[in-house]
Amino acid sequence: MADHQEASVTLPSDPASVSAARRYVAEVLREWGLPDDSDTADTVRLIVSELATNAVQHTFGQSPTFTVDLRLERDEHLRIGVTDSHPRWPQRLPAAVQQDNGRGMVIIRWLTAERGGRLSVTPTREGGKTVWIALPWTVPVQN
Repeated sequence: MADHQEASVTLPSDPASVSAARRYVAEVLREWGLPDDSDTADTVRLIVSELATNAVQHTFGQSPTFTVDLRLERDEHLRIGVTDSHPRWPQRLPAAVQQDNGRGMVIIRWLTAERGGRLSVTPTREGGKTVWIALPWTVPVQN
């Protein structure tokens, strides 16, 4: 089995790209041996949808594209990162704030923690950021 596998896709910062990102990730994970109907696959698809939506909605047109990176490391950890070129990092909103959107990071943090994972944000050299999630991987890697 491979010690490390990677996949990446760059998409236009457009609402239609959210579903394209979700489909791409589902296809890659299927190739790596994760069944489509597993709870983990459902969780990852939802996390990717939320991260991609954030990359499209909260960059205010300043990031023409976003990139989804997948890394499977030593059959132990799945890392998914969504990178955009906007310098503003995700912000946690107070629970008392009443609004129809802005809860994506709360959902992402909760889903990631529920699966035993962690969330981090790293700056890019170009001034943007990558929001990473890391999840335990218990599925044997397919070559």
